[in-house]
Amino acid sequence: MASEPGAWILPAAILGEVGYLVASRGSPTALNALLDDLGDGTYVLDAGTDDIPRVRVLARRYADLPLGLVDAMVIACAERNGGRVATLDMRHFGVVAREGTITVVPAA
Repeated sequence: MASEPGAWILPAAILGEVGYLVASRGSPTALNALLDDLGDGTYVLDAGTDDIPRVRVLARRYADLPLGLVDAMVIACAERNGGRVATLDMRHFGVVAREGTITVVPAA
């Protein structure tokens, strides 16, 4: 991830999951580092309200996974911002990536 240029864009919908991950697997230091990164612009929050129509399409298209709200918001945000998604979740994102609207970073 360090070799990727620019700020990382986070849909606001993912903050709950990131917070849970940091709380369950990290430490207070990890939470502080995340907050520092949010505060200094390493990560930019994206509300994505204009993405709702695309999220609906994605949720219907991938209902059999099920894709879910947060993953659909991540995909819609990525499509609008260059198409790159940093994730280890190939179960959902890998399926969408095969259709060519996003690229998973790092590529698995």
